[in-house]
Amino acid sequence: MATLRDIKRRIKAVHSTSKITKAMKMVAAAKFRRAQQRMFEMRPYADRMNNILSGLAGGAEGELHPLLAARPRRNVQIVVLTSDRGLCGAFNTNILKAAARHAAELRSEGFDVTLSSVGRKARDYFKRRSVELADSWVGISGKISYANAQEIAASIIESYSNETVDEVILVYNEFKSVVAQKIVIARLLPLAPIDAASEESLPVYNFIYEPSKQEIFNRLVPKNVEIQIFRALLESQASEEAARMSAMENATKAANEMINSLTLQYNKARQASITKELMDIVGGVEALKG
Repeated sequence: MATLRDIKRRIKAVHSTSKITKAMKMVAAAKFRRAQQRMFEMRPYADRMNNILSGLAGGAEGELHPLLAARPRRNVQIVVLTSDRGLCGAFNTNILKAAARHAAELRSEGFDVTLSSVGRKARDYFKRRSVELADSWVGISGKISYANAQEIAASIIESYSNETVDEVILVYNEFKSVVAQKIVIARLLPLAPIDAASEESLPVYNFIYEPSKQEIFNRLVPKNVEIQIFRALLESQASEEAARMSAMENATKAANEMINSLTLQYNKARQASITKELMDIVGGVEALKG
């Protein structure tokens, strides 16, 4: 049975843990507000740019740009976005399970699948399972810049242009709310033309291209790849900090509940000790009387 000193020491340790988790929640909240603002500012631009280029791609020949050329699928590359750090609940676990499941489904259909990772958690996860990664980027979480998206996009574009891969898929967490994130499995390349019957489709116009159609596609199609990757990075960052806030809040609540339980246990043990001492004194007095 634990002594009073042991219980008191444990209460002190849990109380210290509670302070740490509370501080971590406050830090995550500050980071989340900044990440959320950047993400909300990026969303409309990324969506509109993708819709416009998809609309233009519907009337363009695949030869205009290598990234518009749809080839028979044989080699598929999956890019998985996770965090560099833990303590964010099931944020990384859910995305890694979804990516592994999707890769297994593609392999069962006869496709060759290669994996790339963004974030230390994804890299370590696949490394432990002896999965060879085509590319890996770490040290991005918490300090995402457009240069990071450009670096990732350059590698992906090179692989697709060289026909090393025939399709590129992004797997990441899309921010929905502080307590909910949605796992997104989206095709990045080739750029898919929007169906004319789709609600997102643009009106059909005869566009005049200046300086030329070729020059515009050469500039905008790679730019769109960078933008979509940057948007996914920001979505993942906001989701990560939101998940960390929730995880630290739950940890703080659990620590406080444990402190209450240990305090009750301490009081009961202390009361039992006092009662025993009183019984010993009363017994001693009775023995002297006899």
